[in-house]
Amino acid sequence: MTFSISARCPRTGMFGIAVSSSSPCVAARCAHARSGAGAVATQNITDPMLGPKGLDLLAQGLSAKDALAKLRAGASHIDYRQLALVDRQGGTASFSGAKTLGTHRTAEAPNVVTAGNLLKNIDIPQRMIDAFMADEKAPLGDRLIAAMQGALAAGGEEGPVHSAGMLLVRDVAWPVADLRVDWHETDPIGELQRLWQLWQPQMDAYVTRALNPSSAPSYGVPGDR
Repeated sequence: MTFSISARCPRTGMFGIAVSSSSPCVAARCAHARSGAGAVATQNITDPMLGPKGLDLLAQGLSAKDALAKLRAGASHIDYRQLALVDRQGGTASFSGAKTLGTHRTAEAPNVVTAGNLLKNIDIPQRMIDAFMADEKAPLGDRLIAAMQGALAAGGEEGPVHSAGMLLVRDVAWPVADLRVDWHETDPIGELQRLWQLWQPQMDAYVTRALNPSSAPSYGVPGDR
């Protein structure tokens, strides 16, 4: 029903998550990231509360593995949950409960963790990491999209995916990208990639406009003089 990638960029300190599912509005439930703390993906039979709880633990300085242990110890119905975390040092942790749906697997490498359920095959999470690691100098958003496309190329889910999203945070208090395709009949990941290609060239300018409008580039809209 869901596959995701959660990652840290060691060059910039950014965190990001990309996720896709056969169900609508997947990113609203599953993708959680906080500047300076880390990223948490919560999926399968999703408990969205585990995302902010995990980020609070990471913000306190816990490693991904220690934060995951505390989440598992305190969560109800944990057997239904699938979790993936990355911390501020690039450490990772993942968990698939005994009642995770269908073919499922997680994979981990420094700064990146992937997870999926109801997958076509167990190789998909590792294929996502391989795609993510293929160009370590690329922007984090590009690498996350490449991983999602890699998942599709490896078989994706058992059924068609219909929603996708990507969340990016950096050294400001708000997400610099929160892109969502809440329903698409045929290609939500392709649509997410198109949204990213539209937003990426403008993203830093909007941060500058928030922090110091006097030094920001022009808005480039009709009526702007």
